[in-house]
Amino acid sequence: MIRPHEGKRALVTGGGRGIGAAIARRLASEGAHVTLTYVGSSAEADKTVNEVHSAGGQARAIEADARIVGASAAAVNEVVSNQGGLDILVCNAGINTSKPIGDLTDDDYAAVFDINVRANFEIIRAASRVMKPGGRIIAITATIANDYFAPGLALYGASKAAVNGLVQGWSRDLGPKGITVNAVVPGPIDTDMNPDHSWLARRLKKRVPLGRYGQPEEIASMTSYLASAEAGFITGARMIIDGGMTA
Repeated sequence: MIRPHEGKRALVTGGGRGIGAAIARRLASEGAHVTLTYVGSSAEADKTVNEVHSAGGQARAIEADARIVGASAAAVNEVVSNQGGLDILVCNAGINTSKPIGDLTDDDYAAVFDINVRANFEIIRAASRVMKPGGRIIAITATIANDYFAPGLALYGASKAAVNGLVQGWSRDLGPKGITVNAVVPGPIDTDMNPDHSWLARRLKKRVPLGRYGQPEEIASMTSYLASAEAGFITGARMIIDGGMTA
C-alpha cells in the first residue's frame, strides 16, 4: 500500500466533521500523524479520531477556538511540542453567514473574518516559522469567492477571496524556504452544513455539468496530493473541485 505521508506530522483545523474529517482520515490512512482541531463539543472530533484509530492510523484532537487571538498559533505550537515538528498544515475551519446586507451586524462581520481570514493568517504565520523545506500548507476556500450563486453571501465570499489572495502572496514569500502554499477550492460538497438533498442543492445541481454534489472524500483526495512530494512544483495554485460548475 502506498503511504505518501509516512512519518509526516499534520494539523487539520476544523477536522471533526465534514471536509475536515475526511481530510484527517485520508492523511492518517497514508501514514501521517494527524492533529485535528475543534471548537465546542468534542464528540465529533472524538468520533473522527476513533475512526482513524480503528483503521490503524494515528490522530488526536485538540480544542482551538479560531475567534480567540492566539488560539490558532497555539495549535501549531502544541503539534510541534507533541510531535517534534509540523510538515502539513490544512486550514479548513470556517463559518458561513447568509443575510442581506441590511441585516448584517458588526458581530457577523467580525465572526466571519476572524475565523475565515485572521485565524488563517495567524496559523500560517506560525507554521511558516517552524516548517522545514518540503512543508505543505493547504487552505480550503470555496468557489463562492468568485461565483455568487445566491444573494446574502457577500461576507462569506469576500472572506474566501481574501484567503485565495493570501495563498498567492504567501506562495512567493515561502517558496524560497521550500514550502508550498496552495488552495483547494470546493464547489457544492455534501456535508451537514450543505446537504445534497436541500432546496439549495436542487438549485445548484442544475448548474453542475456532472449533475451531482461532490463528496468530502474528493476534496480530501486533492488535499492529500498537494501535501505529497509529487506536488512539490505546485504552489500558489487554486485547485477547483466543483464538477465543472464554474467552468
